[in-house]
Amino acid sequence: MAKKAEKTIEEKLKDLVALQNIYSKLDEINKLKGELPLEVSDLEDEILGLEKRVARLKEDREDLEDVITTQRMKVKESEALTARYEEQLNNVKNSREFDALNKEIEMQKLEQQLAEKRIREAEEQITAKNAVIEESEEILKSRQADLEVKKKELEKISAETLKEEKALAKKAESKRKGVEERYLKAFDRIRKAYANGLAVVIYERDSCGGCHAKIPTQKQVEIRQHKKIIICEHCGRILVDPELAEAIA
Repeated sequence: MAKKAEKTIEEKLKDLVALQNIYSKLDEINKLKGELPLEVSDLEDEILGLEKRVARLKEDREDLEDVITTQRMKVKESEALTARYEEQLNNVKNSREFDALNKEIEMQKLEQQLAEKRIREAEEQITAKNAVIEESEEILKSRQADLEVKKKELEKISAETLKEEKALAKKAESKRKGVEERYLKAFDRIRKAYANGLAVVIYERDSCGGCHAKIPTQKQVEIRQHKKIIICEHCGRILVDPELAEAIA
């Protein structure tokens, strides 16, 4: 089987220009989405954090409610013991029994006071937590509403561009297979280096179409000859002449 002829530099340049054109169209679609994907992601993270916070606060509140229940039982126990000891005072036989019962009554009243104090503290904490829960739930509700709006905006744009995106992605994948690996790696690296995603640019008015640096006359001649791939000395982008770029557009 005959060996496939290696592509000329001009053909390689055309492949790179075509690939750049495809990705530039995809970049334009992503510009339509703007910051929406990031905003949706940030809101989802914030909502998750708020939900966890509210859940934790409610767990704390339940623990405090358990404390109140326990302390109220202690109050009842102390009241019952106090009543029993006070009744026993009526039947004491000597001063020693009288003093012992009074000490028990005093101890139970202290236990009751301590339990009541713990109940008041827990109730105050519950009141404070309820305020924080209410505020957090209001913020959560607001963020959920914002997320719903942002998601609908993103879904609308995505629905309008989905077919085109899929076609361009498929086209890019096919075109990448025809580009030499070293050039493909350079192309991807340069694209990632710049916010506008331009790895291949034309020279206009004797200047680089990417960074606008002046291109020497000799370099311009070499670019037009299509005999080697020329890189901008200032920004590292691949340079092509307008005629070749227009032929691919």
